[in-house]
Amino acid sequence: MTRLNINQWLALVLALFAAAYLAMAWQIPTFPLPRPIDSDLFPKVLGVSLLLLAVLLYFEKPDVIAGSDQIDEEATQGPLLFTPWARVVVTALAIAVYALLLVPLGFVLASTLLCVGLTAYYGYRRHGINLATSLGVVLALYLTMTRVMDVYLPTGVLPF
Repeated sequence: MTRLNINQWLALVLALFAAAYLAMAWQIPTFPLPRPIDSDLFPKVLGVSLLLLAVLLYFEKPDVIAGSDQIDEEATQGPLLFTPWARVVVTALAIAVYALLLVPLGFVLASTLLCVGLTAYYGYRRHGINLATSLGVVLALYLTMTRVMDVYLPTGVLPF
């Protein structure tokens, strides 16, 4: 019997998670009125997508990364805010602040602030492109969710 590599282990865990998620998605009740897109479609698409990606990950060969068994001394000795664990903490705090600001500021402003802020924190320095891209993605998501899928998202201080 061959040993499973790290991609295969991760793929199995993700496949189990996707199967459990799909089992719950099939429990979502449908509306009695006919609708082109019902409330259960998006979770089912997400679950199937995750399951397919887990299958693809299972068959992918892991690449050997040069120096992967060595610790990057520069990353651990730099400023405290930019060490690997600090980045995890800062990202988690940013998501918590995003959740708190979602209703008062609205989806568009809160999501744009999260995207621009985290992208700048992680080192991208072209702020105009960062803002334009973040705002474009957030507006596309907002319009798709509110206009196409009839999902309510908080508007906050913006009039739309």
